[in-house]
Amino acid sequence: MSDYYRDRVRHGGILSNNFIKWWWDRQVVSNQYGLAGRAARDWGPDTIEGSLSAEELERSRADQTHDTAKYKYLDEDYYVTRQFKLEDITVPLLSVANWGGILLHLRGNILGFMKAGSQFKYLRCITGRHDLPFYYKEEVDVQLSFLNAFLKGEDDKGWSIPGKVPAVSLCLRQGDPGFNNAAAELAAFPRRDEPEWPIQGTVYTDFHLTAVRNQMLRHKASSSVTVSSYNAPSGEISFRTLPFPEEVEITGHPMARLTVSLSKLPEANTVPSEIDLFLTIRHFNASGKEIFYTGTTGEPIPVVKGWLRVSLRRCNTDSPDHKPEYLPWREYRSTDVQPVQLNTPYTVDVEIWPTNVVVSPGSYLELQIASCDTAGSGLFTHTHEEDRAPEKLTGLNNIHLGGDFENFLRLPFVPKRRE
Repeated sequence: MSDYYRDRVRHGGILSNNFIKWWWDRQVVSNQYGLAGRAARDWGPDTIEGSLSAEELERSRADQTHDTAKYKYLDEDYYVTRQFKLEDITVPLLSVANWGGILLHLRGNILGFMKAGSQFKYLRCITGRHDLPFYYKEEVDVQLSFLNAFLKGEDDKGWSIPGKVPAVSLCLRQGDPGFNNAAAELAAFPRRDEPEWPIQGTVYTDFHLTAVRNQMLRHKASSSVTVSSYNAPSGEISFRTLPFPEEVEITGHPMARLTVSLSKLPEANTVPSEIDLFLTIRHFNASGKEIFYTGTTGEPIPVVKGWLRVSLRRCNTDSPDHKPEYLPWREYRSTDVQPVQLNTPYTVDVEIWPTNVVVSPGSYLELQIASCDTAGSGLFTHTHEEDRAPEKLTGLNNIHLGGDFENFLRLPFVPKRRE
């Protein structure tokens, strides 16, 4: 279990418990060695040595639904003994990243590609449900060609020739073909090859949050300080860009810098001690209709999401993985915990997962900042009673705008390619 697996169940330090329970019951317990009745329900052969009792099965497994809530930090033995260095991976690598997997595998696919030590490594981006696009004929042909090249020496594409096959194959999400419609997505979303990731020539552009109609502008709008607030643990606030005058492509790693603080609600009986930030980038067309994409189980999802527990705001700036322009690097160790004090502003960088979207003229983007899960979370919600205890989260979350406070959404713009 690497830090990439951990981030699949802990987003920015916040436990995504409902997914663990669903995955554990469906994929692990149902496949445990010694489980009775597997053949009868067409779930594989029965165990050769015979079936184990329910008590024996329970004793033979470590329950992930409990362990992940119990072990919170990467420097605990539970995680230390399961970690490995991606740089040590030298076998040929084809990493298939689904833009719709905004709460599951997407980050691991792309960061795993970036960090792997393989001489021959390739990143292929797709869209659609978790269980479908990997098996489209085009995708099967790509996989078969790659495997034939390195397992059989039958290299019809040049995978084993340095530089012959472009390292990155993008699927560009443009237009509005709807969601959970494979044929429409395949027809609407073109492909483009690139030599590297992040994309060459990426221009990181900051959109500053302002109190003026909650707009995001390319310049700071005011020198005066305004505090915008929303209730926790279930409130939110949103900021929008102006309509884009021309088509723009956003491909890469967005991030947000926010200056936040925590206040006690006058009527509350408890004193809050934590801020959980749930960020979502949403896409609206010129008529104000939101454009949705296909999520892991076919549900409608926004462009992308990001999370941060503010007590785990510390970044390892000495790590080579820390990219201050677009990727704040956190290791979520017990020594990284920094308490959140009442009425104290903290400037934090929030990692948003890598993404792609092509925004048409007249369309605009919205940054939704919430204290809980919002639309498009699907199975991957964060509702653990201990991890998200109301007594530590119930308060007023504040964003300090203007003056010397920094608040912006940084987007990776890709310049138009020449025809």
